[in-house]
Amino acid sequence: MADTKQVDETTDAKKAARAERRAARLAKQIGAFAKEHGGAEGQIAYIGERGARIVLVGEDGGWGDLVAPSVAIAENAVAKAGITLHETFDGEFAAKVTTGQYEWTRMAGIQVGGPKNG
Repeated sequence: MADTKQVDETTDAKKAARAERRAARLAKQIGAFAKEHGGAEGQIAYIGERGARIVLVGEDGGWGDLVAPSVAIAENAVAKAGITLHETFDGEFAAKVTTGQYEWTRMAGIQVGGPKNG
């Protein structure tokens, strides 16, 4: 029984170390985004088995997203990056997003049969 416990502890330690490395990589990417866009804010959304989506909105209105393997890793990454985290993507936070020609033509192409990109 002791052998099983030791294997479980080793496996748990490896999983924790892997999660910590993933959070550190995501935090680095979030930091780079924030630097490029004059600061950033974010929101985390659970997307099922795939994990969690971290939506980032820069102070200049630029936006992007990252996918983390779990909500816990996403929360850890956002905490490491030191950005403001919103509960929902609505109101003043959503209003900060600026969209360009690509988004408008893409949305039009999908929704109402408008022009398609590529």
